[in-house]
Amino acid sequence: MRRELGVSDAVLIGLGSMIGAGIFAALGPAAGAAGSGLLLALALAAVVAYCNATSSARLAALYPRSGGTYIYGRERLGGFWGHLAGWAFIVGKTASCAAMALTIGAYLWPGKERAVAVAAVVALTALNYAGMQKSARLNRAAVAVVLAVLAAVAVTTLTSGGEDIARLGLSSDVTIGGVVQASGLLFFAFAGYARIATLGEEVRDPARTIPRAIPIALGITLAVYALVAIAVLTVLGADGLADAAAPLSEAVQAAGSDWLVPVVRVGGAIAALGSLLALILGVSRTTLAMARDRHLPHVLAAVHPRFGVPHRAELAVGTVVAVLAATTDIRGAIGFSSFGVLVYYAITNASAWTLTEEEGRPCRLVPVIGLTGCAVLAFALPLGAVISGIAVLGLGTVLHALREAAARSRH
Repeated sequence: MRRELGVSDAVLIGLGSMIGAGIFAALGPAAGAAGSGLLLALALAAVVAYCNATSSARLAALYPRSGGTYIYGRERLGGFWGHLAGWAFIVGKTASCAAMALTIGAYLWPGKERAVAVAAVVALTALNYAGMQKSARLNRAAVAVVLAVLAAVAVTTLTSGGEDIARLGLSSDVTIGGVVQASGLLFFAFAGYARIATLGEEVRDPARTIPRAIPIALGITLAVYALVAIAVLTVLGADGLADAAAPLSEAVQAAGSDWLVPVVRVGGAIAALGSLLALILGVSRTTLAMARDRHLPHVLAAVHPRFGVPHRAELAVGTVVAVLAATTDIRGAIGFSSFGVLVYYAITNASAWTLTEEEGRPCRLVPVIGLTGCAVLAFALPLGAVISGIAVLGLGTVLHALREAAARSRH
């Protein structure tokens, strides 16, 4: 595969994933869980995300190959843990792809969400098939537009005269369980830095580029999230935010800026488009890595001789996402995706714990906090997400056992 991406491209791919997913999809459900403790939940999610990002960056520099924690778990903990990480990532992030596709449809053509979602998946799969640089250019444009829209929302709401700083205060509705559950939901929004690590074979000088790009992307995202969350809370309050179908649109309406609503709707669609683009990239690269090792059908391991992309993996992922977009709902996918991704990063932190100082081991507290945080947030998610997540991981474990048994029988 071709190494075409520099630090700025890698940062923008991470931003395109995180910002699109978080602000326009996870903020409302998280407010419903945390109440006035939303900012506490955001801070907790950011701490766990920082630990995960640091562990990911150190491992990605050591193993600059497509696959992310599938590779790290296999190399540091053993084949089963690598398989489980890859399985959790592919299944969880495929659900995220469907959620983002449906978000595009909801913003662009309410009532025809599914048709628009499927069309978006087909278009982005075709774009990815044609080469990495085309995808990177579209991602840069999407990130620029989304950041401009979010800046307009923040400035408009904070200077409208309808804002009330008292709405940021904590009230009696705050519970530890609610804050932790909201952090788990918001983690869905921070997980985009994984896309940088999964592109390990397509960045220039990965040992230098990846450790620089991941913390930059995470830091910018946290600043944007905090600013927008504060701005929206000062206008809508926690209860209004929890009840809002389109929180940012309703915030600018409450601020008396109805003219900005169509701009926010377009920004939401573009944010989800950029997020979907980066998600498909990450899932297809992990699929490639697992197919190379025959944890998935080996036919998916092919790289296109002209375009230098895993074209069969991309087509397979695009097909599955299109089917899910035609049959699932947005909110149900967020909790399910969060569970899978938290398991993925728990394995990342366990892998980072095994690094030596010569291999670039982070401070010992980083993987400990990251692993503990992932476990706590995963099991604090809504019960349905936890049960379905455990069931899917169980299926992945069974498939691994069957593969190992078949391999032993051949020998």
